[in-house]
Amino acid sequence: MAKKERSVTDVIKEHEASGTYFQVDGLRTFALKYGRGETVLCIHGVPTSSFLYRKVLRSLEKKGYKGIAIDLPGLGLTERPENFDYSFSNLADFVYNAAKVLKLKKFHLVVHDIGGPIGFALAARHANRIMSLTILNTWIDVVNFKKPVVMRPFEKRVLGEAELKMMTHLTWPVMFRQMGVVNSSRISPAEMNAYVDLLKREDNGKAFLKIMRSFESSESFRNLCYKAVQNTSYPVQAIWGANDPALQLDTYGKEIEKAAGLQEIHQLRSRHFLQEEAWLAIADKIIELAKSVHLKTVKKEA
Repeated sequence: MAKKERSVTDVIKEHEASGTYFQVDGLRTFALKYGRGETVLCIHGVPTSSFLYRKVLRSLEKKGYKGIAIDLPGLGLTERPENFDYSFSNLADFVYNAAKVLKLKKFHLVVHDIGGPIGFALAARHANRIMSLTILNTWIDVVNFKKPVVMRPFEKRVLGEAELKMMTHLTWPVMFRQMGVVNSSRISPAEMNAYVDLLKREDNGKAFLKIMRSFESSESFRNLCYKAVQNTSYPVQAIWGANDPALQLDTYGKEIEKAAGLQEIHQLRSRHFLQEEAWLAIADKIIELAKSVHLKTVKKEA
């Protein structure tokens, strides 16, 4: 008898069972957690959630690390209050408070998409907590950032609501393949469509639209982002889905390479959702950087 394919509901139930709920600033918050050992804290972007990191976290677990990805307010399984401040700056404070509730004194930080500016603000404000920083497809020059075509409709009233309504189990897989992955055979249709259901949930994506309309672009916030990658006490690396049609390597990757003074960007054959098809390579690079921290510590103590 052929094995029955999992439904979207099955996928989300399995995802939820792999994590935990806890209270942060009065919000019921969800975190996906795997493993034990040194902590790798991952910050997701849009229109995603901790679900995007599930394969990376499992790979980290197998290598003796604890992987955690927190659902940002308004996304995934975390609450989405109407009166919440969804600015990058406030979301950075939220993630820091979540880390404190989870008793994460120090951690390796991984950021992606809008999780980039959010994570940069977190790292700049709390550098003593950061052991290493791994940057996946994102941007850092928030002043000059021009939203990719796929993002622009969501910042407009009425148009954004209409665009969101058109994101369904029929249309999303097409967009996912075009924007997200090179090899879609590595993710099932049910997993693809779990993104839609985790995005919309009980508020039909209203909080997501608020996030898309709350991007920070001030010079002071850009300076904060730069502080996270310049003259840091922790090592920084960038890993890029080199075929990303939205946050292109030649523009945004090179921007980060220059800002952080990196010698290279590790390029992977993927598009924007590189965690879905290059999770092993990502986990290996995170661990490689984490081990370099220990090597440096040992040499300093010798």
